[in-house]
Amino acid sequence: MIKAILFDFDGTLADTAPDLGHALNRQRIARGLPELPIAQIRPQASAGSRGLLGLGFNIKPGDDDYESMRDEFLDFYTQRLCHDTCLFPGVDELLDQLEMMKLPWGIVTNKPARFAHPLIEMLDLAQRVACIICGDETTNTKPHPEPLLTASNKIAIAPANCIYLGDDIRDVQASLAAGMQPIVARYGYLGNGQPPETWGAKYLIDHPEELLAYL
Repeated sequence: MIKAILFDFDGTLADTAPDLGHALNRQRIARGLPELPIAQIRPQASAGSRGLLGLGFNIKPGDDDYESMRDEFLDFYTQRLCHDTCLFPGVDELLDQLEMMKLPWGIVTNKPARFAHPLIEMLDLAQRVACIICGDETTNTKPHPEPLLTASNKIAIAPANCIYLGDDIRDVQASLAAGMQPIVARYGYLGNGQPPETWGAKYLIDHPEELLAYL
């Protein structure tokens, strides 16, 4: 029996790609490079600065310039955190339905707290959400199950009674490792190149409100 819903944030609840992409393109313009189209940026948005800097500059953690580029990217992102970011169509209606059913819902994200908490506040979710677990608030991040188990413990609902909705293979891996039921948000970013049907989740949805069929 499902007693709670946990959500990934970027690419599942909120479309953050436009503002993440703006920060990346600001870096590219400063270096005489053309802007990348949002369609090219969107699949890497769930991977955060690591994925976006890899896309924009072909650099990775450990490379000489990575840390300074990451700091610059995050500074630019902080300056424009919620300019074009919005909830995906149907998310607010889904959350209304969950609240009417008295099902608590929470957010488990790899996004650092200094970005996630202000965004959740600006999107008018802070007073509604039962728990928020960010990427720098646990020892391990997804695909490790620790963040999901931390959320389960915080809301006092067993993992077996929780659904986790996400748009990345790491979300499915974390769900299965935590003993939760994973569902894939096929409307999200789906960034790792493997078809989401192969990730190991039994259910996939194309619109947020389709989740209600699995409660």
